[in-house]
Amino acid sequence: MKKVDDKNTVELTVNKFKYSKENEELVKNSFWTKMKKSAGKIPFTKDAIAMYYCAVDAKTPLWAKGIAFGALAYFVSPIDVIPDVIIGLGFTDDAALIAAGIRAISGQVTDEHRNKSEAFFNGEK
Repeated sequence: MKKVDDKNTVELTVNKFKYSKENEELVKNSFWTKMKKSAGKIPFTKDAIAMYYCAVDAKTPLWAKGIAFGALAYFVSPIDVIPDVIIGLGFTDDAALIAAGIRAISGQVTDEHRNKSEAFFNGEK
C-alpha cells in the first residue's frame, strides 16, 4: 500500500498482492467460522462475504483473487496488528484492509457476488 499525497487515501499496488495458494487454503478453511463468530461485531460483514464469493469465483482474474484472498487471510488470521479481542478497536485493521481490498477489486465484485452475500446475511444459505 502506498499513501497518495494529493488525497487522504491509501492506494493498493496490485502487483504486490500476488496470488497465494496458502492464503486461499487459509481462507477456505477458516472464513466461515470466523465470519459466524464475528458477524454481529463488524460493520463490513457483507463486503467481506461478497469479496469471498468473488475470490472463489472461477471467472475472477488471478490478480483479483490474490488481493481478495490476501485481505481475507489477514481477516481470518489469528495474528493481527490490533488483536480482535480489543473492544472498539480490534477489527479496525481488518476493516481497513477489507475496504482497501474491495476498492482495489471493485470492478470484479459483481452483482452475483453481492446477491450471494445478501442471501447468506439473510440466512438463505
